[in-house]
Amino acid sequence: MLVPYLAVGAALFVLGMIGFVTRRNLIIIFLCTELMFQAAATAMIAFGRYYWDVSGQVFVIFILTVAAAEAALALGLVMLLYRRRETLNADAWSELKD
Repeated sequence: MLVPYLAVGAALFVLGMIGFVTRRNLIIIFLCTELMFQAAATAMIAFGRYYWDVSGQVFVIFILTVAAAEAALALGLVMLLYRRRETLNADAWSELKD
């Protein structure tokens, strides 16, 4: 029963990657990044359950920690961009080099 869980994880990852590449809104980009983190977590849990090893679940805790830190940092960067340019378009980041 490993294949269905890996298929769900792969589908989540592909949806996140498509959203990350095609969208220009920063909030959507960060949500797609979180979706890719959850896809990796699903695969780790599936492998851990399949092999009866808790290392997959332990690794998911680290993935969730990184995802939480990334979300906090991303929220701060989005607020900075919106205060300076009044837009959430990712192309506005290149204008902040000045």
